[in-house]
Amino acid sequence: MNFSLSEEHLMIQKAARDFTNDVLKPGVIERDEHQKFPEAEIKKMGELGFLGMMVNPKYGGGGMDTISYVLAMEEISKMDASASVVMSVNNSLVCWGLETFGTEEQKQKYLVPLAKGESIGSFCLSEPEAGSDATSQHTTAILKGGKYILNGTKNWITNGGHASTYLVIAQSNPEKGHKGINAFIVDRKSPGLTVGKKENKLGIRGSDTHSIMFTDVEVPVENRIGEDGFGFRFAMKTLSGGRIGIASQALGIASGAYELALAYSKERKAFGKPICEHQAIQFKLADMATQIDAARLLCLKAAWLKDHHLDYTQAGAMAKVFASQIAMEITTEAVQVHGGYGYVKEYHVERLMRDAKITQIYEGTTEVQKIVISRSVLS
Repeated sequence: MNFSLSEEHLMIQKAARDFTNDVLKPGVIERDEHQKFPEAEIKKMGELGFLGMMVNPKYGGGGMDTISYVLAMEEISKMDASASVVMSVNNSLVCWGLETFGTEEQKQKYLVPLAKGESIGSFCLSEPEAGSDATSQHTTAILKGGKYILNGTKNWITNGGHASTYLVIAQSNPEKGHKGINAFIVDRKSPGLTVGKKENKLGIRGSDTHSIMFTDVEVPVENRIGEDGFGFRFAMKTLSGGRIGIASQALGIASGAYELALAYSKERKAFGKPICEHQAIQFKLADMATQIDAARLLCLKAAWLKDHHLDYTQAGAMAKVFASQIAMEITTEAVQVHGGYGYVKEYHVERLMRDAKITQIYEGTTEVQKIVISRSVLS
């Protein structure tokens, strides 16, 4: 068992860290405050290859492994979770889903620009009445005259206002239940597709989160992913890998807050000495460091299993549960270490605390992950 990172992994980690400090950090507070989508920063991210990291180079991607992706996600999430969720959705959900299950024609038309970072994608599963229960799809896609007619509303769609390509999960045969669900590639310019208002969120405020409405949107049969009725399985398989991305995001938020707290504790003095010399703070830092290391190992284990084509469902769920939990705990403690300054935006930790919460909710709530884990251990 080798815990050392390769030279390539270290180079990718450094590239992501440099990008975070040089490009993302300067305007992150303003973007959060004004809910500004990091459009220029995401374009640069695409140019550097961060939006199609694991895609085969023949489709415009970087051909990297999942461990590389985890390392980059952690570094970028340390400072800007709004940017890292764009990266996560594009890599884990959209590009991976298209490359793994799409036809060659679909890959050439849609995957290539997504992997190159020339455009970004969205994954449309959640609905007003279908969040954790993904089988309850009210959005319909009925086959008529050689085309599917798409009607319905999707909620909480990341990249919703800037995506050019939407992967949409919809019900085609209600009488078949979840076996009648399909997945479709829908172009942003399709007549009848409407982007709703941007959500005003607690955290990841720079992230572009919208409702997407479909009114008699025509989708060619060749834009269906997989055979008829494959949509639910497509969504579950895709989300299983997506959880590694969000676990890595939670890890990054936690480690970013810890690094800020550690640095501040060495600078801030109380009772005649740096606060890091007080046992109360030392114990906080010790707990943070231990939790982060444990979360990182869980994320890397899930990534390793995925890279070796082994079952990573349980490992991904465990990584997401634990990393999102410690993200909430560590960011809260980081604010505490900073004292009153932790409540001030310029010190970054209050934003990280707000950003951390969503990692326990999206791409499968903590409660759903525990269902996944319990089913695995009891099988």
